Amino acid sequence: MGGIVPMRDSMGAGTLPATSAELSRLLTTVRRGRVLTVTGRFREPRSLLVREIGQRLASNFCDGVAVVAMDHRFGVRDLTAALGCVPGMPFLPHGTPDAASWLAERDMLLVLDGCDHLAAETLGWLRDLLSVAPGLRILAAGRHPLPFAPERVHRL
Repeated sequence: MGGIVPMRDSMGAGTLPATSAELSRLLTTVRRGRVLTVTGRFREPRSLLVREIGQRLASNFCDGVAVVAMDHRFGVRDLTAALGCVPGMPFLPHGTPDAASWLAERDMLLVLDGCDHLAAETLGWLRDLLSVAPGLRILAAGRHPLPFAPERVHRL
């Protein structure tokens, strides 16, 4: 049955704020759905959970997992610049139209840690991107759900 799932990183940061059954459901939700937001009051548990999910699902996506941590207001250019700096990501073209067409061709999981910092224009850009990018999945962590339909929400 359930229990707290230990972190697998070498830092020994602690335990995940989810039982093994919850984690299994979240992994399935990300694989089958388009958008999952983990919400809750405290940033650290949300971050731990979405990063662990991303790590466990990395082999499920041909183009891997891109984790973008946000601690200030993020516009579209900020997001695309951050994606271009993610280790292991293939070359990301400059400019938001080029980035959108490039991302539309990817089979990847985009982890947005701190999604409360996304500007309204960035949310609109991501919503439009989801409509043209069938292989893109978004896993977000924030105090509040993203305003996307259809979105699944997991509250801590």
